[in-house]
This record gives sequence, structure tokens and C-alpha cells, in this order.
Amino acid sequence: MTNWTEAELSALRRAYASGTTRVSYDGKSVDYGSAEDLLARIRTIERAIAGTAQPLPIAGRAGFSRGDR
Repeated sequence: MTNWTEAELSALRRAYASGTTRVSYDGKSVDYGSAEDLLARIRTIERAIAGTAQPLPIAGRAGFSRGDR
């Protein structure tokens, strides 16, 4: 897992707010394909920093009843 920083998150937020998809921070530059890609990265980092990264869903066992028991 990558250790994201507040500096990276701030740079992503500034880029999103300004309407650009190119982000530069700590001497690095990243081009995102769309504003949606950029927003998805922001949300991912926010969840990771907050410690609430969503686990993958687990399929459950479905049940049914005909009502005659």
C-alpha cells in the first residue's frame, strides 16, 4: 500500500477545484484521464488517511421460502 501524504491530497484538491487534470507535488507530476479519475483518487486517499478504506464486498448466501413450512 502506498503511503499518501496531506501534500499530495492538497495538490489533488487544488487541481480538481481549478478544473485541471495535471497534478504536481513534491517534484512529481501526474496526468489523470478525467476529472472523475482525479476525484476517485481524492476519495481513495481521503478514506485511506481516515482509516476507513472500504473492504471488497463478500458474496453472501441467498435464501428463500415458499411459505409452506
